Amino acid sequence: MNAADNFSEISRKMFQYYKGLADKSMATLSEDEVHLTPNEESNSIAIIVKHMSGNMLSRFTDFLTTDGEKEWRNRDTEFEDTYNSKQEMLEAWEKGWACLFNALDSVNAEGMLNIVYIRNEGHTVLEAITRQVAHYAYHVGQIVYLAKMIRNKEWQTLSIARGGSSAFNQGKFSQDKDRTFFTDKM
Repeated sequence: MNAADNFSEISRKMFQYYKGLADKSMATLSEDEVHLTPNEESNSIAIIVKHMSGNMLSRFTDFLTTDGEKEWRNRDTEFEDTYNSKQEMLEAWEKGWACLFNALDSVNAEGMLNIVYIRNEGHTVLEAITRQVAHYAYHVGQIVYLAKMIRNKEWQTLSIARGGSSAFNQGKFSQDKDRTFFTDKM
């Protein structure tokens, strides 16, 4: 496997990992809880999802051929909570991710250094994908944090539990070395 193919595989795994963290977090929340905001300057999970979905649709529709900031996108409205239900929010979430994963399927190793544009600024395909991994990881962290605040003592950790690092590491180091890039515990 060459470096470009490896990057594409790693990027896909990273996107899947972060999507999974948000999926698990949102699954713990009720209809009303996805709309809660800690204060007037904060976003609810529903708003973060709306923004992420809008961003994914804009960035990854015709990813290799058109600017990633589409004329039809209205980013400002992504910060207005207009979902009528959690189900509607989750459908938008899945639509954004489907667009992203379909676009990744169109990327090949030879095209990693081709230039794509976001707001008229040139990025290699590799840079554009890296930019979006970082952007989505940032927002998924917000989703997880909000869900954890809302669930409070009912929260089930998505990582290594507090006080569990030593036992987790002992289990890992008792196994043969492995080339697994992403696991469910980081």
